[in-house]
Amino acid sequence: MTLTTVAAALISIVELPYTYGALEPYISAETMHFHHDKHYAGYVAKLNELITDSRYATLSLEEIVRQSDGAIFNNAAQAWNHVFFFEQFSPNARHHAEGKLERAINMQFGSLEELKKSMVATAVSLFGSGWVWLAADNDGMLYVIAKPNAGTPITDGLHPLIALDVWEHAYYLDYRNMRKDSVADCFKVIDWAKVEERYDAINR
Repeated sequence: MTLTTVAAALISIVELPYTYGALEPYISAETMHFHHDKHYAGYVAKLNELITDSRYATLSLEEIVRQSDGAIFNNAAQAWNHVFFFEQFSPNARHHAEGKLERAINMQFGSLEELKKSMVATAVSLFGSGWVWLAADNDGMLYVIAKPNAGTPITDGLHPLIALDVWEHAYYLDYRNMRKDSVADCFKVIDWAKVEERYDAINR
């Protein structure tokens, strides 16, 4: 894929794991072009500008998020969040949880549908821009968390499992001001096999 924003070599841009139009009709090719090639790539470019010749220049993106604050944190966290967000989707998504994750969801939320309702309601109620996360602690307990702006659960010592981007650039081309519809439709392309992989990787 050809990017319209070119970043320096410190933190590399991660390509989409599917074509721009693969998630239609829920996320359009136009939205993916702007979201990945403009917004996400812009955060990477700005981050590289900020960390050049600094102590962060040799760190991984996740370590920059954990150790930084201010403008460096904002751009690093947005870059990290977007990669995590893009990688949870698949045009051939499995739409249900299995195994340990399914048991945890049923125990804490009653059902997968109730978990989805909780995440959508949290996204609708978050004022302004930010992210809504499904995260787990080291014991596998699940949490639905709203984070304003560039916030991420990794700064709280939690393990992110799902990210819902509620910045307007993530949905406005397709859904205008209908945030609820946009986040609900994300679940139609979230691959629960990927979510399980993330959950099963937690050391507990």
